[in-house]
Amino acid sequence: QVQLLESGGGLVQAGGSLRLSCAASGRTFSMYAMGWFRQAPGKEREFVAAFSWSGGSTYYLDSVKGRFTISSDSAKNTVYLQMNSLKPEDTAVYYCAAAKYPRVVALLNMDAYDYLGQGTQVTVSS
Repeated sequence: QVQLLESGGGLVQAGGSLRLSCAASGRTFSMYAMGWFRQAPGKEREFVAAFSWSGGSTYYLDSVKGRFTISSDSAKNTVYLQMNSLKPEDTAVYYCAAAKYPRVVALLNMDAYDYLGQGTQVTVSS
């Protein structure tokens, strides 16, 4: 089993920055990729960013490209999401997800992942 623990959420003004962290514990040695999703009130959960340890590929939601950066520290089994130039529409609960192996579905799809964290709230005030 793998446990994911997110941290770093909070309240920030528009234009500000936050860095989310996702620490994986348990059987992490075979992890293939990790990603971030978010869910705003009344909306469906959406993909934000993903990182694959196979080749170091990264993927982003179009609306966060140039503002968000996903990175990893393999020694700490941790993935980060640096969020800059935050906007009120970025307000959501952010979830970390982990995939044990590649699937037919792309990492943009929640079905590509095996584990999901509890989430951390990000609120951006205007």
